[in-house]
Amino acid sequence: MLVVRGMRTTTLGTLIVSLVSALAWLAVPAGAPAAAAERARIAPGVQMFTDGAQCTGNFVFRDGADRTYVGYAAHCAGLGEATDTNGCQARSLPLGTKVRFAEGATVATSGATLGRGTLAYSSWEAMRAAGTTEQNACAANDFALVRVKAKHAGRVDPTVPFWGGPTGLGDGAAAGSQVYSFGQSSLRPTTTLSPKTGLSLGSTSGGWGLDVYTATPGIPGDSGSGFLNEQGRAIGTLSTVAIAPLAGSNGLGNLARELAFARQHSGISGLRLVKGGEFTPVP
Repeated sequence: MLVVRGMRTTTLGTLIVSLVSALAWLAVPAGAPAAAAERARIAPGVQMFTDGAQCTGNFVFRDGADRTYVGYAAHCAGLGEATDTNGCQARSLPLGTKVRFAEGATVATSGATLGRGTLAYSSWEAMRAAGTTEQNACAANDFALVRVKAKHAGRVDPTVPFWGGPTGLGDGAAAGSQVYSFGQSSLRPTTTLSPKTGLSLGSTSGGWGLDVYTATPGIPGDSGSGFLNEQGRAIGTLSTVAIAPLAGSNGLGNLARELAFARQHSGISGLRLVKGGEFTPVP
């Protein structure tokens, strides 16, 4: 049975808000390229299954030994409830847990397998091991890495579908500026709704987080997907859904801070973001 890993929620009933919004709004202009043709590869936006639950990959990373990783949210490997928001306390699956990369999965099908990997880093696991108690980090540092098996590494493409990029690593996005994302929730009836664009609502959690408002908003299954700023720089990891400050808004982890923490605590030497192809946002 297919299970969709829900984004962490801060209020009751927000899942209904997001699902209704997702069906009501179209994220991109008519004539968007066919998603299936673009995603026959392990790339940002790939569906990732962990212990049967589905999330979305954000960006591609490599280490000093040139091993390849795909990022998603730490809560995608969590064992608690959707209302668990403290990553310093929530329980998680262990490192080494198997993860499947897929495309085309729906509530009725498991999709086509593109490759496999193992959980190599979890900010939730790392914060517990380090004894982290800083409230903002515990709330917003929601980032994990899955190491792609060597035999599947040749299928990895770092370019974000539809938008292109990332052009590098950014540090948040000013309130009112444009943001771009690509989610792959198996709850959506069509992949036409996968590309999303909207506005930054500004930083949260002492700079560890960022709120955004997009059409369509992220829903469970989009968890872990990456966000780009106006320059195509990678800025965030989709983590939560909430009513405030706007209905259907989403909370991101600040990728620059999450990656810095991972470099310090993951034990993965030379960890870095891999740039993608040309950033070409739709006007």
